[in-house]
Amino acid sequence: MPEPPLIRPFAGLRPAPGRAAEVIAPPYDVVDAEEARRLVAGRARSFLHISRAEVDLPPGTDPYAPEVYARARANLERMRADDVLCRDDAPCYYAYRQEVAGRRQTGLVAGASVAAYVSGRIKKHELTRPAKEDDRVRQIAALDAQTGPVFLVNRADAALRELLAAACDAAAPEVDVTATDGVRHQLWVIADTARVQALTALGAKLPALYVADGHHRSAAAVRVAEARGDAASAAFLAVIFPHDELTILPYHRLVADLGGLDLDALLARAGERFAVTPSAAPVQPAASTQFGLYSDGRWWQLRLREQRLPADDDPVAKLAVTLLHTHLIEPLLGITDPRRDPRIDFVGGSRGLAGLMAPVDAGRMALALALPATGIDELLAVADAAAIMPPKSTWFEPKLADGLVSLLLDPV
Repeated sequence: MPEPPLIRPFAGLRPAPGRAAEVIAPPYDVVDAEEARRLVAGRARSFLHISRAEVDLPPGTDPYAPEVYARARANLERMRADDVLCRDDAPCYYAYRQEVAGRRQTGLVAGASVAAYVSGRIKKHELTRPAKEDDRVRQIAALDAQTGPVFLVNRADAALRELLAAACDAAAPEVDVTATDGVRHQLWVIADTARVQALTALGAKLPALYVADGHHRSAAAVRVAEARGDAASAAFLAVIFPHDELTILPYHRLVADLGGLDLDALLARAGERFAVTPSAAPVQPAASTQFGLYSDGRWWQLRLREQRLPADDDPVAKLAVTLLHTHLIEPLLGITDPRRDPRIDFVGGSRGLAGLMAPVDAGRMALALALPATGIDELLAVADAAAIMPPKSTWFEPKLADGLVSLLLDPV
């Protein structure tokens, strides 16, 4: 049996003309329940009523409770019945452009092959947490739809870039909305038969796609397809961006205590592995061997000593997040499993160093660790090696909007 296409068009469910500003919302997993409740205040059509349906239930409702998924289904059906969300008549591709602070990235919204994910042609670099993956399985099954796009990356391809640019230049966007965070979201529908066929053909030539963000969503989509018995032909909702247009911000660490040490003892032990220098200003490292440490209202710069660098070319061992874990977080703070240890937390780079310092200043955390950003080439090297990054290694910015396009599981 021939391998199914790497990507395929689909009849997307999207906001009716003029309704996108009411609908689109941040991704479900970058806001907590309290933030989601604030964001839906006065916004009856926000997609958070679908992606975080606990906002319509009493505060304190378990977000994994069956009634949450049932409410999400009811909210989706209501928004379709009210013609807030409408489905395209035939399979299409979509061009999705994001612009913020003078930077822009243009991606292709497509159905990505489940079979290619299973075979490894769509490559991943992170492990998933069972509870979060199970949540997305239940959400997809309840909605009979994939509403959260998986952020995929392709190594930049000139022909694909030119075809997408031509599609954007051919007409005004169907959606042109600037969200409250300043990110401009534009969407073009690509329905022309020749362009659709050309995009599918170009996709077939790509050697691989890479999961940048959305490992839980992609893994859950595969499980749903397998349960439905159509994994060989199914696709999951994805936006594919060229690697050279992306922005990756640092992903910092917070630690609740100093592992039984006082601050002076921690710095002394760190000095055996790092050159430790006090800093009068917050430290945002720029190299993979540099880190910032903040505690008790003070900053230090840490630079890993050369003799501590890994001797081989293992792409995971060379990552800043690995070096920090290997030489400080595990041996000095006693945290062996950052995926499960409640003493450690993570702060995306979009919050800045001020957002990293705040929990320490408030006394909720004892220590903040600032990291440099992981490079896109480092991510691709890890995925090509079929290796796994430490958790919370990358923070892509801007985030994809939820509600802009959804993929219904039933065919047109």
